[in-house]
Amino acid sequence: MSNNDIIVSLDIGTSKVRAIIGEVGNGTFNIIGVGSADSEGIRKGAIVDIDQTVQSIKNAIDHAERMVGIQISEVYVGISGNHIGLQTSHGVVAVSNEDREIGEEDIERVLKASEVIAVPPEREIIDVVAKQYIVDGLEGIQDPRGMIGVRLEVEATIITGSKTAIHNLLRCVEKAGLKIKDLVLLSLGAGQLALSKDEKTMGSVLVDIGAGATTIAVFENGTIAATSTLPIGGEFVTNDIAYGLRTLTDQAEKVKLKYGCALIEAAAPDVTFKVTRIGSNVDKEFTQEDLAAIAEPRVQEIFQLIRQEVKRLGYTELPGGYILTGGTVSMPGLLQVAQQELAASVRIAVPDYIGVRDPGFTSGVGILHNVIRSLRVRSTNTGGGGSKKPANRSKPAPSPENPRKPGLMERLKNIFSEFI
Repeated sequence: MSNNDIIVSLDIGTSKVRAIIGEVGNGTFNIIGVGSADSEGIRKGAIVDIDQTVQSIKNAIDHAERMVGIQISEVYVGISGNHIGLQTSHGVVAVSNEDREIGEEDIERVLKASEVIAVPPEREIIDVVAKQYIVDGLEGIQDPRGMIGVRLEVEATIITGSKTAIHNLLRCVEKAGLKIKDLVLLSLGAGQLALSKDEKTMGSVLVDIGAGATTIAVFENGTIAATSTLPIGGEFVTNDIAYGLRTLTDQAEKVKLKYGCALIEAAAPDVTFKVTRIGSNVDKEFTQEDLAAIAEPRVQEIFQLIRQEVKRLGYTELPGGYILTGGTVSMPGLLQVAQQELAASVRIAVPDYIGVRDPGFTSGVGILHNVIRSLRVRSTNTGGGGSKKPANRSKPAPSPENPRKPGLMERLKNIFSEFI
């Protein structure tokens, strides 16, 4: 097994850091290893302690390496958070080939042209997602490679993020001894994996409910249209249980994972468990119904806030409804609460690969899915034997000391040189 066939994603969450190893070969893609470690140094989806985060990343990578028996040196890193912003852009170039056939180089040039926008100094471009290409005025083209034309345009969505958040993330991964191949927006990768073509076209909302943060991504017309992050998640349910049962947070988390239920009607009154109360050595017995009575109001509130946020983003009724993912949605009864509160069609997305059939792995597998999709596009257009580097629309991740973006004037010179 050569390392060229191996790709690794790194999903750094509030409660878990997950490293997922995928193998590409003979047109197939398989998950061959998963490493998971408790996340330290992350609060509500943001890095608050570099050293603790670095150790968590090392633990997850070590776990994955031991499972597969290979050494991991390069990773694709997922990024999310309330600092992520989307803006539309337009790029145009002249087709460079003498025979006017549009090739890979023209695609890269027109996407670079779309990046020539005014970006505030504290922000940085993470990725460029093409909504549609236009060849000599003909609109609605998804992949113009091989077409004949003179003028190539692109309508694109530029994904930007805070330099501080990006560079802190990169610093953590680099200090863990890893090279960053690229940054992938988690909701974009998860959307490619979890949503059907129709759901992305007609309009739907992908909701990733993690431990410390909930990421909302609206997909419309085949691509991501809006995104937002709420600082709420499964940790809030755990905290409520800790207060309600007067017990330690660690014990509340274990009880939630083992007996938790988000709907009182679905809870069993005869299922009992004991917890040690704070300030006492005596265990007290509770039922699953007691637990559900604490969890249900908080879960209802989370979905009410999600619905309000989607409305604030400018969307009321989307035909595709809501698709839920993230570790918290595994709780029994949560789907029924979501259907009541959101008053729309709701389903839970689970990756269809052995070893990762859990909503908590959707983002990590989504990163790999995004990379594979780009890799296949590249290999298709280079006769199958092309380079292993995916034709991702974003560039290799910048190091904190070496920012990616050239100055605006330099970028303008590069673009206008295409026409000179």
